[in-house]
Amino acid sequence: MSPEKLKSLLFKFKNNELSEDEIIEHLAKLPFADLGHSTIDHHRNIRTGFPEVVYGEGKSAKQISQIVKELSTQNEHILVTRVDFEKAAEVVKLVPSIEFHIDSGCLTLSHGEIIKRGVGPIAVVTAGTSDLKVAREAALTARISGNEVIEINDVGVAGVHRLFHRLDDLRRATVLIVVAGMEGALPSVIGGLVSAPVIAVPTSVGYGVNFGGVAALLGMLTSCSSGITVVNIDNGFGAGYAAAQMNRIGETAHAVKR
Repeated sequence: MSPEKLKSLLFKFKNNELSEDEIIEHLAKLPFADLGHSTIDHHRNIRTGFPEVVYGEGKSAKQISQIVKELSTQNEHILVTRVDFEKAAEVVKLVPSIEFHIDSGCLTLSHGEIIKRGVGPIAVVTAGTSDLKVAREAALTARISGNEVIEINDVGVAGVHRLFHRLDDLRRATVLIVVAGMEGALPSVIGGLVSAPVIAVPTSVGYGVNFGGVAALLGMLTSCSSGITVVNIDNGFGAGYAAAQMNRIGETAHAVKR
């Protein structure tokens, strides 16, 4: 149940287009639905501005399908993260309208047009091509929540001149998500070039003492560039969600300023 949907129902009731019984029927599943294995939070969009997101890892295809079908009763856009190819294929058989994004390991199901949000675009920047899966999860999260996304790929510090070629796009973004493995240096460089918030995402890409992304995480946490925010290792979803929230807050401030 989105704020827009709730307002529409109340407007129709006010104008005698819906009866009390019809309103009660629409709201009967608020605030949650119990599926036995999962308890679906139908109220989350009203509270936070974004519906519940399904974390696919550890759930069976049948469980994911049941959750998606329940969420679909509210006609909201649905995002499922961390789904491998085999599990996604099973879910698609059970819910044919759902779409699998193999580049991010996510499933999405849209109900109607996605409402555009935010002051400006969110830039998703990768240090290397090996960071793309995490970056695409971030980009997809930002897009399904209504944001324009600029993708800038493979511009890490080993060839930093590639980054300077995209300075105009970097500076046009209102929030930047910077995804890097190895030593995780790219967010520090970008943080010194732009005035917008930078969300750093360490990835588990790297050899030996990278320790599965811990080296990149520590490098980002100890960055000499001011104002960099860091999410957990490989957490593209968390970065995309946070960026969307920042952009939405900026949207509110922009509206007040006007």
